[in-house]
Amino acid sequence: MRRRLKIFRKKYVAQHHTRVKRAKKIARHPLFAVPVVTFVVLLAFAAIGVVVLTGGHPTLARSDSHIVIVSHDHQEQIVPTRAATVGALLPKLDIKLNQGDVVEPSPDTAITDDNFRINVYRATPVTIVDGAQRTVTFSAATTGRSIAGQVGVQVYPEDNVTLVPTQNFVVDQSIGPEVLIDRATPVNLNLYGTLVVIRTHATTVQQLLKDKNIHMASDDNVQPAAATPVTPNMQVFVSRHGTQIVSVTQPIPMPVQTIEDDSLSFGTTAIRQQGAAGTQVITYQVQLVNGKEVGRTQIQAVVTQAPVTKIVAQGKAVQIPSDKQAVMSLAGISASDYPYVDYIVSHESGWCPTKLQGQYGGCPAYPPSSIPSGLGYGLGQATPGSKMASFGTDWETNAVTQLRWANSYAQSSKFNAYGGSWLGAYNYWRAHTNW
Repeated sequence: MRRRLKIFRKKYVAQHHTRVKRAKKIARHPLFAVPVVTFVVLLAFAAIGVVVLTGGHPTLARSDSHIVIVSHDHQEQIVPTRAATVGALLPKLDIKLNQGDVVEPSPDTAITDDNFRINVYRATPVTIVDGAQRTVTFSAATTGRSIAGQVGVQVYPEDNVTLVPTQNFVVDQSIGPEVLIDRATPVNLNLYGTLVVIRTHATTVQQLLKDKNIHMASDDNVQPAAATPVTPNMQVFVSRHGTQIVSVTQPIPMPVQTIEDDSLSFGTTAIRQQGAAGTQVITYQVQLVNGKEVGRTQIQAVVTQAPVTKIVAQGKAVQIPSDKQAVMSLAGISASDYPYVDYIVSHESGWCPTKLQGQYGGCPAYPPSSIPSGLGYGLGQATPGSKMASFGTDWETNAVTQLRWANSYAQSSKFNAYGGSWLGAYNYWRAHTNW
């Protein structure tokens, strides 16, 4: 028995040594070494290539895909996407919009950068109380006028619209908020021969004149009498005898209220309430000499339709990837300007240093063999692209060089009217869409 164990042990040891020698021999064989050496060499060349092409500066990720943050249905979903717009992305995520739902920013807004924020607000029951009529609908709008507009209820500027929570579920017969519409009374006003339709909450003709800032001169006349109650579509005449009167209708600019919202990405906007311009009638008394006008004096300025304020939510959330921050820093751009630079470059080229004007989709790995002088090129779409050469011979590929040129251009006299800064360039870009 011992003899058999001794023989088995010697045989096992001999086989083990044979396997080890064979493994070492294979490792020294060229066929084994070539793939390893090749991988190391290629890796080294790749690293050298990056340094040569970028001048040792950090590079930008080359992709037409963006990271989007979508808030919906009590959850936050972070997804990569190649969708071009908000409206194109939502179906891909199987997010369906129901009656009254609100998406911010609007579905036609372009997705141009990473960490792009989209908010989907689900509609809740709302009751519109318009006199004796009650309409139950669903809406996620934030103002009473917007809710009424969603369901096609026409609201005039002079109507008082109030959004209130339900005070008593049983009495109000509503589980959601209510939109209360207090209608203004329409009146046909003949103002010195000019017929206009106005709306008012005044109860008498005298109050109507005061409500519309109509000042009666000693030789003015009003019909019916000042104490007459105001009724729908009644006729009111204001006249002046013995002088020539001229009336001119002028628009009243639409007021805009801007609200900063950190739930929206910087540079994006969402309209919370549609606005409208108003109108006014300016009445003049004309001075005549030999039948010719030699002057005129304003006697009335009557607002015939009040303007409606447009409410705009303006995104302020900023989350710029580190690679872009590094490029901007090396280009000498102040950190406070990063949001403006990111917005402009994202819309001009999608942060692609080799993109030619008119190219869409991904970022080309190499610049075109010939860059036409009449087309924009690079991060800021310089036209011609060769103007960036004064900031570095590597202007065709180096993002830092291109941003150094863009930084100088943003502070040039072209934007003096906007402050001669990146903020000025940003405001100019927004004022001249797709400039």
